[in-house]
Amino acid sequence: MLRIPAVIAVLGLSALTLAACASSPSSAASTSCERTDSDASVLDFAQASGDFGKPAVTLKAPVYVDSTTYTDTEVGTGRQITSDAQDVVFSIAIANGATGQSLVQAAPPVQPLSSWNSSYQGLVTAMMCATEGTRVVAAIPASELSAAGAQDLGVTDDQSIAVTIDITKVYLAAADGTPQYNDRRGMPSVVLAPGGRPGVIVPDAAAPTELAVEVLKKGDGETIGQGDTARVQYTGVNWSTRKVTDSTWENGASVAVAPGSKLAFAPQLVGATVGSQLLVVVPAGDSATAGDAATVYVVDVLGIDDPAATN
Repeated sequence: MLRIPAVIAVLGLSALTLAACASSPSSAASTSCERTDSDASVLDFAQASGDFGKPAVTLKAPVYVDSTTYTDTEVGTGRQITSDAQDVVFSIAIANGATGQSLVQAAPPVQPLSSWNSSYQGLVTAMMCATEGTRVVAAIPASELSAAGAQDLGVTDDQSIAVTIDITKVYLAAADGTPQYNDRRGMPSVVLAPGGRPGVIVPDAAAPTELAVEVLKKGDGETIGQGDTARVQYTGVNWSTRKVTDSTWENGASVAVAPGSKLAFAPQLVGATVGSQLLVVVPAGDSATAGDAATVYVVDVLGIDDPAATN
């Protein structure tokens, strides 16, 4: 049975708030990074086992480290983690480095890597620049856990933890597709901050009276089908007031959107590819979310959730 300490469970439920505090345009910017083992000697005392996605960790000897040490025993070929703003899904097993006692076997919900930084800084260090499909074996000192995290795990100040992490899913931080040419007159324009956060410039013109959709960036990832749930970031702007009505970028976390969602742009996700950015203008009164003025949505398609993923 999987057991999740209280601090991990709370962190999973409060990821929206934590990510909102941790994320910024600079932290969201994705840059290429090289993954190298910090110290393969971690395998001298920690051993990973179990099928991928259901990891276990056992100790061959007590472990004490001054800083996070990690190595990859399996290297995946999927998307790379290049920003702590990316949503990551992983399974983890944790053991007390001094006693070898198994402390945790868990599969936390989808959330940005940055949401772990306040309580489990060492986990972020161990996963940064890794790729989807990678198994990481690491040792993390209590100094790279929060006081609450260490206490919940029963780890004292002079102890360390040994962990096995299976990175099962990595999402984009923002749409990374190829910019597309659009020539429809009277449509809003979009400007992007360095991390991909969009700003919307609404023209001084009447809003469209029919649904209008443009592909601003064309991604080369999977195509969203009718039965899929897309993981997206989006911003909604009232055409008349030019004010933001809703924004996952401001809320601090992506959302899962099925084609049948109440969000007005949801049906337009079918046929879109991962990595794409859509501009959707919903006319006034066209849906429950449009209200008495047209709404402009900029939607970044970050990935497709696995059926078992939770928002």
